[in-house]
Amino acid sequence: MVTGMENEYFLSINEVSKHLSVPAHTLRYWEKQFPSLIRPTTGAGGRRYYRRETFERLVIIKDLLYTRGLTIAGVKKLMRDGDLPKNLDDFLAASAMSPDTIASAMPSSPRGASSDEIKFAIDLLTSARNLLQ
Repeated sequence: MVTGMENEYFLSINEVSKHLSVPAHTLRYWEKQFPSLIRPTTGAGGRRYYRRETFERLVIIKDLLYTRGLTIAGVKKLMRDGDLPKNLDDFLAASAMSPDTIASAMPSSPRGASSDEIKFAIDLLTSARNLLQ
């Protein structure tokens, strides 16, 4: 887990924003896009507080969007298909999503790349990453 969070059950939106290096307005946007996954508790004055489980889901969503290149629609498709990891441990353990799953959630490229071409590119990049590790 993230250093400094071991004893904290609730995190404010500002703390989550700092841990993830994502602006608070982006977190609020993700709440609207993924209401079944991200439900912060509200405190006095409507301040948002995130549980540890919600924080873990945000880590997964950030990785899918920023690192793996999925769109919001792609992440929603993973949710709909039941392919979204339930927690951070599942996500980190053996990369819970296969290249087929990721390719099926990715939009086609502007030049019209097929899902086979995208899958091939993902396989190639995965192999390269494994060689570098």
